[in-house]
Amino acid sequence: MKKSVLTRYRVMAYTTGVLLVLLCLSMIAKYGLDISGAADVTRVVAIAHGWLYVVYLVVAFDLGSKTKMPIGKQLWVLLAGTIPTAAFFVERRISRELEAEVADQAPAVAKA
Repeated sequence: MKKSVLTRYRVMAYTTGVLLVLLCLSMIAKYGLDISGAADVTRVVAIAHGWLYVVYLVVAFDLGSKTKMPIGKQLWVLLAGTIPTAAFFVERRISRELEAEVADQAPAVAKA
């Protein structure tokens, strides 16, 4: 597996996680605190999160298929973008597990 696959996953996990937290905060502002203008922010963040979550699914599935991840773990990675803050924890755990694999496949530097 190339390091770029892991990097793409990490970027999308953070992006999806941040947008989901922003979506939750904007929903609280809209419905809980009844702040004017929160409806517009909620709409924009919801659309952005929805589209980027689809990209996250593609990238996470690509990561899982290239690393031959078990189905249960892959489902957990795919669902992490729907649970607020879960994407951060799952990303960190997956990155720790796969960084050793990426380092093993890195070409050795020749000494002169």
